[in-house]
Amino acid sequence: MKDINYVETGDITGSFKIAKADPEKHIAFGWAYESVKENGKQVQDHSGDIIDIDEIENAAYNYVKLFGDGSEMHKRGGIGTVVESMVFTKEKMNVLGIPEGSVPQGWWIGIYISDSDVWEKVKSGAYKMFSIEGTAKRVPVEEK
Repeated sequence: MKDINYVETGDITGSFKIAKADPEKHIAFGWAYESVKENGKQVQDHSGDIIDIDEIENAAYNYVKLFGDGSEMHKRGGIGTVVESMVFTKEKMNVLGIPEGSVPQGWWIGIYISDSDVWEKVKSGAYKMFSIEGTAKRVPVEEK
């Protein structure tokens, strides 16, 4: 068993770099979460969690369906709206003709930032990445 600390329930967070920001459109794009790297290695996030792509896919669909907005530092909501969301699974990449190992298995997102103060922080580099937040049950993982 992997030597990690875990709790039965808790917040799950992960942070990923903003890959592109369109200054004219106020839209920032990037990976909201990577589950498996291009080299096939499972990702352990900043919180020490490993989340399978199926769980990410389910979480992404529910987030877009039920919320679809952005928040500033997990505190102040309503700063933007999801305008692009795709979970890259092996199956979807195969259908799209994306060669295996080209992109990670994960959740790609684009958010229109309507709040001008937050957009200035994105443009200046003060906000460099997306961070997801959610609640889940943590379970220990056995090493293979």
